[in-house]
Amino acid sequence: MEKWWPLFLSLLAPAGGYAQPTARLPTAGDCRSKAYQDTLVARYLDRGAHRISYLDPRWGQYCDSLIAACPNIAYAYQQKAMPLIKYGDYAKSMPLIDKAVALDENRWLAYRGFLKCIFTKDYSGAIADFQRVARLKPNGREMDHTYAFFEGACELELGHYKLAEKAFATDMALQRGADGQGAVHFNTLWYAGLAAARLKQYAQAEMYLQQCLKAYPQHPEANYYLALNYRAQGQAALAQQHLEAAQRALIGGYRLNEDNIFYANYPEQITEYEVRQALREVGK
Repeated sequence: MEKWWPLFLSLLAPAGGYAQPTARLPTAGDCRSKAYQDTLVARYLDRGAHRISYLDPRWGQYCDSLIAACPNIAYAYQQKAMPLIKYGDYAKSMPLIDKAVALDENRWLAYRGFLKCIFTKDYSGAIADFQRVARLKPNGREMDHTYAFFEGACELELGHYKLAEKAFATDMALQRGADGQGAVHFNTLWYAGLAAARLKQYAQAEMYLQQCLKAYPQHPEANYYLALNYRAQGQAALAQQHLEAAQRALIGGYRLNEDNIFYANYPEQITEYEVRQALREVGK
């Protein structure tokens, strides 16, 4: 407590700095008030933590001060967890996320599912979270994807290929919309193609992966898994062609175009090492 308590006191004082108040704060007895919570968030986060890097130790101190002032603000726990997540300290960050979910399930449950899918690799836990939040918000999104998208990725990693296929079909239907005219994200097409390939539905896999490459020709994973799809059918020349395309893409810096790949690998994401190994195999 001694690390953040002086900061908390200093932020309550009418001195200058990031957290200078613009109006007198309501009393602590108003902590259930949304207006009071918003005032505190503006004070400690908007005019405090968010004006410095999350790498700065003061980020956590601002969050601690906010929690001390009002311990039932879910956003405070999520913001305190965020740097820890990016550092890879899941033992400390996930209890904070659990607290955020307990305080505001509607806002943070899907986010926790995303973290379990992409960061902590708790695939069963992620599926449970996404299925639960889908009952609360059937057409919701998280990180620009439907809940079914993440469910499908998790089912792939668990080896449940039919369930993955079903999840990606749901994802595509939601993206296409009621009129069926909406565009489908290229990473959905990649994952759907991979699920089909694992089910040995080679023609279906090729169709999805080619559609992915039409939208994003340098997609490393789509090229790589299309190559494996061709290799499984004995088409070595086409396999080599797409493996070389995958290698060029990775060397050129092309990736999945998902924001969080800087901090964690997505399910089935590849490296140049895997491509080199496959090129050796197809050349034999």
